[in-house]
Amino acid sequence: METKYEFETQTQRPIVYVRPVSADDLPDDIREQVGGLDTLYAVHNSDGERLALVRDRGMAFMLARQHDMTPVTVH
Repeated sequence: METKYEFETQTQRPIVYVRPVSADDLPDDIREQVGGLDTLYAVHNSDGERLALVRDRGMAFMLARQHDMTPVTVH
């Protein structure tokens, strides 16, 4: 099978990665703002840049979709 396939990357929404983050691993100034949460969820772009930090996984996915991005979970 040597048939070339042209993937339409420009029409697809960008992929972002959602992963859990321990509140203990956050800088002090951010940790002060998270209240009693032990785990938050970070949304990262394909370069690894953190785009958002939210209180739960569902919110992270909803946020990504609202901004025309495709969220996937990172372990």
